[in-house]
Amino acid sequence: ISYYWLWQQINFTSLSNGFYMSSLSQSHKILFLNTLAFSICFACWTLNGVLVTFLVDKGIFNWSVVEVGWLLGIPILSGAIFRLPIGILTDKYGGKIIFSVLLFLCSIPLFLLPFADTFWSFAVLSFLFGLVGTSFAVGIGYTSVWYPQNWQGRALGIFGMGNAGAAITTFMAPTLLNRFSESDPINGWKMLPITYASVLVSIGILFIIFAKNKKPAGDSKNIKTLLTPLKSARVWRFGAYYFLVFGCFVAYSQWLLPNFMNVYQTSLVMGGMFATMFSLPSGIIRAFGGYLSDKFGARKVMYWVLGSSIAISFLLMFPKMEITTAGPGVLASESGVITAVSPSQISINEKVQKVNSKTISFESEEAILPVKTSWQEIVVKQNQEVKKKELLAKGITQIKFSANMWVYVILVILIGISWGIGKAAVFKHIPEYFPNEVGVVGGMVGLIGGLGGFIGPIIFGYLLNFTGLWTSSWIFIFIISIVCLLWMHRTIINIMRTKMPNFTRGIEHNH
Repeated sequence: ISYYWLWQQINFTSLSNGFYMSSLSQSHKILFLNTLAFSICFACWTLNGVLVTFLVDKGIFNWSVVEVGWLLGIPILSGAIFRLPIGILTDKYGGKIIFSVLLFLCSIPLFLLPFADTFWSFAVLSFLFGLVGTSFAVGIGYTSVWYPQNWQGRALGIFGMGNAGAAITTFMAPTLLNRFSESDPINGWKMLPITYASVLVSIGILFIIFAKNKKPAGDSKNIKTLLTPLKSARVWRFGAYYFLVFGCFVAYSQWLLPNFMNVYQTSLVMGGMFATMFSLPSGIIRAFGGYLSDKFGARKVMYWVLGSSIAISFLLMFPKMEITTAGPGVLASESGVITAVSPSQISINEKVQKVNSKTISFESEEAILPVKTSWQEIVVKQNQEVKKKELLAKGITQIKFSANMWVYVILVILIGISWGIGKAAVFKHIPEYFPNEVGVVGGMVGLIGGLGGFIGPIIFGYLLNFTGLWTSSWIFIFIISIVCLLWMHRTIINIMRTKMPNFTRGIEHNH
């Protein structure tokens, strides 16, 4: 897809920056290989989201919610913490060498995963195959050296479409697991990691045959020089954005499956389909995010991304709930003796006062908006003497919010699309500010983002245990989104005050 899209662009635009048709053709081929390899690596990286859920659901392993959270996060951890050194190696030795070695090495723990029979053995092998997550740092550095600056937003956006590899796992893995388990319910799952490992080896062979090595222009740098950009606060700010738009995307790519199965009682396959509806558009839209960043500027795009993340996560915070509280009651209109009591009325000195009795509600459980029901429960008895304004029937109001599943799915898709655009916008900044250190800076930003994918499921698990609410994870997202937006806006205001002090003073004076 990326190759033909770029080829069509070439046919309608003039060549620039001294690039010839042959060099651009080579660039497209590298971009295609990078995107393909990254897609497969991302599918492997998020494998535990489906596999661990399946193993627990079928009772093959008896892991707790917290242990499941750790197993979902461990591959993300290793793929995150090693992004920086892998980015440095990519800048130093070139993407072909590093990518090929990575693909072959990560296939080994996947081939060994069927032999894991305890939590710790599964965790160690998950940590090792999670190194496929460093493929992002390799691909960012390797892709950027093949394109001029005015193409890098689109090229990196297309490469980032490999995030859609998460959809490969959520869409195909549940079906494959069910098929593999038909003949052997206990051990059939073991064929899934073997299948993934075999695909990694195949992609590694393709890389060796068709890829061409290339390193960033400039003199060879030592490690100290390469790490110098990490002193810039800008790198850490980009990392904070990426923690949200990428790290939380990775976390939810795995967390949504058990979420749907527990809250909406979906099957494994249907839950996987819904998780795919979140991860696939988010991955594909990243190329469009690169285009928007090239056209309108990454900062303007990030304003929209962070604003929409705040709004949508706020709507997703509300769980399925039923609230019962005090409502309008019935008070005695006069003093006297209660002469008659029935479910719908109370008589005082033969004067009748109406009571709203509880009726059976036939409202749909899938109502989109909260549904309110009110009734009154009688608290007095016949022949009882009452005073004026004394309570005869206490009021009860019940509010039910079903958190309609389809509305939830739509909101999840929308926030995934927003994050997909944001991922491209974040990485549009890096080649502009750090053109010769894309690998190391991209590795560091990717590391911070990957840490979000690691700690996300773990934090979600602890929040679920503490609050008992599956939607507590969206409260966490809401807070992170606000922090990122405030940090970005504060930085821009400070830059304006530094660069244009007279202008900002004029604004403050006018106000």
